[in-house]
Amino acid sequence: MAEEEKTAKRKVLRKITPQRLKNIGLYYLKRFESSSDNLRRVLQKRIDEYAYQNRDFDKNEAYQWAEDLICQFEGYGYLNDERYAEIKIRDYLAAGKSARYIKGKLQAKGIGEETVEALLEEQEYDPYELAIKFARKKRIGCFRPDEAQRKECRQKDLAAIVRAGFDYDIARKICGMPAESECSEEF
Repeated sequence: MAEEEKTAKRKVLRKITPQRLKNIGLYYLKRFESSSDNLRRVLQKRIDEYAYQNRDFDKNEAYQWAEDLICQFEGYGYLNDERYAEIKIRDYLAAGKSARYIKGKLQAKGIGEETVEALLEEQEYDPYELAIKFARKKRIGCFRPDEAQRKECRQKDLAAIVRAGFDYDIARKICGMPAESECSEEF
């Protein structure tokens, strides 16, 4: 009985064809801005899921369809890694993310390190201000409500700021800063 329930719950996927793959890609790009490498992963995941259910399906041929489709989308201007990276960098900087965090996220999406470095250099940002924004958002460091809690959690806050990708010196400044009321006067 348990096997019958498993097979009944398993969704039967529609056949992967070049047109279906194109529709999947267009629908994804309609909802999200994406890098070429990220779209490739999305399409390959769909191909793999279908190939898992249908053992006689030729994945390599479908992968080639995906590559052709990505080239076609790049030609149309639907995919542009540099535009994607610019948008993401701007969003991450507005959210108070560190340069190290941004580099890691974009490299995970398939954007080259050189491209990320060049785009980050074009942006005007201060790592210290980004760290302040991060600490304020997380309510750590000088943004903790009371002095006793601030002293008690100093190491924890320091570690959180460093894990977020900020330099140790910046993290020390933020954890050794005066209370929030005095911080908010500066910023």
